[in-house]
Amino acid sequence: MTRVVRVEALSSAAFAPFGDVIKACGEPDRIINQDRCGRWHDLARISATEGRLGLSLFRSASRQLPFELTFVERHRLGSQAFMPLAADPYLAIVCPDQDGRPGHPRAFLAGAGEGINYLPGTWHAVLTPLADATMFAVIDRISDGTDDDTEVHEFDTPYRIEP
Repeated sequence: MTRVVRVEALSSAAFAPFGDVIKACGEPDRIINQDRCGRWHDLARISATEGRLGLSLFRSASRQLPFELTFVERHRLGSQAFMPLAADPYLAIVCPDQDGRPGHPRAFLAGAGEGINYLPGTWHAVLTPLADATMFAVIDRISDGTDDDTEVHEFDTPYRIEP
């Protein structure tokens, strides 16, 4: 039996338990570079408890709704910020932690210009673009190769992600 998760709109308030919505809203916080650049300052809580942070590019294959969510993962040693390099929608699928295991998933629809940052230890699905394969700029903890900070949980019963 498949369990259903309905896609919901991405908002800072709804996503707060899992991380940050990265988006330029309203007027910039600061004007810099001889008044030629607006800066929306400090939009995500980027962190790593060990190692260093780095910038990578990911290209993720697209998905179509509905689809089955069979697993999630988390990274305890650092946050992960994802900023799409295209204006196509994607899903940010997260689960609350329930005694070390993922709880019931939530699927948020991110639109043009919306990035997300998962806090350390947040259960989340893999990148889920809904149009073409999409490139993402990613800021996260760079492993030195001696550790594996990815914990994967496979669901006994998959979840069906629906619009």
